[in-house]
Amino acid sequence: MITDTRAFTILLAAGGSLALLLGAFGFQYLGGLAPCQLCLWQRWPHAAALLIGLLALAVARGTMGRLLPLMGALAALASAAIGVFHVGVEQKWWEGLASCTASSISGLSTADLLNPDVNVGAVIRCDEIAWSLLGISMAGWNVILSALLAMLWVAAYRRSMA
Repeated sequence: MITDTRAFTILLAAGGSLALLLGAFGFQYLGGLAPCQLCLWQRWPHAAALLIGLLALAVARGTMGRLLPLMGALAALASAAIGVFHVGVEQKWWEGLASCTASSISGLSTADLLNPDVNVGAVIRCDEIAWSLLGISMAGWNVILSALLAMLWVAAYRRSMA
C-alpha cells in the first residue's frame, strides 16, 4: 500500500491520463470511431503526462522531483486547451483546421482523385460530434477530465513542497 500521498496523487493523475488514452484507443479500435486530427493531438499530452508520472515516481526528491508534477499539470492543461478548441470547432463557434473541417483533398493529385484504384480514404471531420454522453462530446469530456487531472498534478506538486 502506498502511504506517500504525493506518490498516490501522481499515480492517480498519471493513471487518469492512461485511462483516457485507453478509452480513446477503445473507441477507435473496438468501437470503430476513427479519430480526427484534433482528437489525435489531444492524446499526445496525456502520453507525456503518463511518462512524466513514471519519472516523478522514480525521482521523488530534489528540484526535478518537485517540478515534475508541474510539468504533468501543464501536459494535462495542454490536452484540455486542445479540447476547448475542438469543442469550439464542433459547436461552430470558430473554424477548425482546414485538414479536418471540410472534405479536404489537400495533397492529392487530380490523377489520384480520378483513379478508382487509389484509396483516398475518408476525411474524419473535426466539426462533427461522433459520440456524446449527457450532451457532452468526447472532446468536451476530455476538457473536463483533463482539467481535473491538472488539479491532481497541482495537488501532487503542493505535497512535494511540504
